[in-house]
Amino acid sequence: MSGLLQLADGRQPMADCRLQFPGGDRETEIGCRLSAHGSRPDKVRRAFLRSAILGGIGLILPARIRADDRTERDTQIDAAISKALVHLAERQNPDPKNGGAWSLDGMGESTAATSLAIMAFLAAGHVPGEGPYDQNIQRGVRWVLDQQQANGMLVRERAHGPMYAHGISTLMLAEVAGMTDDALAERCRDALKKAVRLILSAQSVRKDRGSQGGWRYHPNSNDSDLSVTGWQLLALRAAKNLGCDVPAEHIDAAVEYVKRCSIRNRGFGYQPGSGSSPTRAGTGILCLEICGVHHSPETLGAADALLQDPLRADQEWFFYGIYYCTIGMFQVGGKHWEQGKGHLIPLLLNLQAADGSWSGRQGQERGFGTIYATSLAVLALSVEYQYLPIYQR
Repeated sequence: MSGLLQLADGRQPMADCRLQFPGGDRETEIGCRLSAHGSRPDKVRRAFLRSAILGGIGLILPARIRADDRTERDTQIDAAISKALVHLAERQNPDPKNGGAWSLDGMGESTAATSLAIMAFLAAGHVPGEGPYDQNIQRGVRWVLDQQQANGMLVRERAHGPMYAHGISTLMLAEVAGMTDDALAERCRDALKKAVRLILSAQSVRKDRGSQGGWRYHPNSNDSDLSVTGWQLLALRAAKNLGCDVPAEHIDAAVEYVKRCSIRNRGFGYQPGSGSSPTRAGTGILCLEICGVHHSPETLGAADALLQDPLRADQEWFFYGIYYCTIGMFQVGGKHWEQGKGHLIPLLLNLQAADGSWSGRQGQERGFGTIYATSLAVLALSVEYQYLPIYQR
């Protein structure tokens, strides 16, 4: 049975996509339309998701996958994400007045952990104001907003690199602001303007030539690294997609910095001149791809290297790497994604615990707890859902 989803304001949408639900001996097909430019308008998106929420498991099925095309692996991914979201919801601060945060083990309440958890729900198709995780998302977003400092910094935890948390939280606000149309969206947009100004200011700090265009741990750092730069660049790209004022020269300068981190088109270093790893390769790939530098020699060379030397579970920063490698290879597409996901997705599924969580096993990730690892795992597994605008092809 098929039908066209009419928009809340009575307009007929524009470009077809279809959502399939298993329905006994037959499938239920819900038509929807997306905007011609590829990103979905807020009201269209909310109307679509309102029709798509599955009772019981709290998961939105990917719009681009027909029911009769779904594989056993797709079903495994859906189930893994559903269990992971339950785990995340259960570990949010339950205080109805002052709560909303998620924590990193050993560091307490964290804007970075909270923002990653929120994006995990968004990536699975959940939005503020709709569905079983409405309050989890809204409480988390408001808590992050309440932590913003006078200079625009979005950080609560005390860490050696507050720009990490700031970039992650800025990215989250840019994504969630496009998924709600009430007062919360206005708060997000106001906070986002301040957060973006801080990122642009930090990029403009006087640096040596090799570090120009990038970011480091603090707003006044006079050097740069690929890891911190990755989050700021994702945040700026998402903010620009939302309509924030991000001058093109700032994106261009960041792209040039990422390219300087390329190692003979076979990977990316933490800083120009340093060695590559699968995690760094994935970071560089995603940075260039989401900025519109598609299939550059630097990207394709790093993607080839990832197929030859893929990410392993025993490597440090595995969950950081699974996030960047999975989404980066998806952006590259073609054989790189097909072969890459054949390795990365089963690897990730096999590491999930019975309670739906993932935990870091190596290096510093061992001390972060389940929220960090589980959120990044969901973001990696849900890449083909394409619900977060920043990761859409």
